[in-house]
Amino acid sequence: MKSTKATLIIIFAIFCGLHNLIAKENTNEKIMIQHIRNATLKIDYAGKTILLDPMLGAKNSFMSFVKENKNLNPTVDLPFSIEDVIKGTDMILLTHSHLDHFDAKAMEVLDKDLPIYIQPSDEKLVKDANFNQVHIVNSSAEFAGIQIIRTTGVHGPENVKDMLGKVSGFVLKAENHPTIYIIGDCLFDNEIKENINRYQPDIIITNSGGAIFMNETILMDAQATIDLAKMAPKATIIATHMESLDHCTVTRKEIQAKAQEQNLIIHTPSDGEKIKL
Repeated sequence: MKSTKATLIIIFAIFCGLHNLIAKENTNEKIMIQHIRNATLKIDYAGKTILLDPMLGAKNSFMSFVKENKNLNPTVDLPFSIEDVIKGTDMILLTHSHLDHFDAKAMEVLDKDLPIYIQPSDEKLVKDANFNQVHIVNSSAEFAGIQIIRTTGVHGPENVKDMLGKVSGFVLKAENHPTIYIIGDCLFDNEIKENINRYQPDIIITNSGGAIFMNETILMDAQATIDLAKMAPKATIIATHMESLDHCTVTRKEIQAKAQEQNLIIHTPSDGEKIKL
């Protein structure tokens, strides 16, 4: 009897050890973030592939943000074919519907039966584009075990923010996975700082192009990205939204130079580059 009891205890201990090992392995499961162009990313997370802010048009396919009556954007082509960009997508996530985040080509070619998660103010535009599974994220939503929390921010200072409209960010959370904070087209202000303190993200994706509109900066710039990295020293920072539009002033090289001066690590992926975390 004692022998049987001892055997059961050993089996139970082995089971608990294996369970803890599996849980640890799941916690350390790698995710992949591929920078496509500008703010367009593919994020492999919790077993699903998320297409973020799809701008899929060819070089010079839509309006300049600097010169009137000129088609000068995007300033670069996609790094590979549209088919390869959208292949394997399980869900579309849209921070807002400006052309440099959701253009006519994206509306044309994306599968209309893909679920698309959006901010409330973009409902009409997305439904008019004939998407069939439109999910409005008022505060939070869920997709295949992934919690999607909508955050807000401002796309520019007081004198231009109303013209630029509503913008959102998103926090992604899933069991045994790192938390991702997608800031979106927002200035680095107290609201963004509060979001970082509240959600304690492991990965932060910034839009760091320092875009200029009506002589005002309407995105995070290089210095704001540095300030954010200092505030969240344990987070992995991925800076995007650069070198693709004619009103963006910040380059990857500038951010890297400033980061090195401050002994910071900030990822500035090239178009097409994959980051495994």
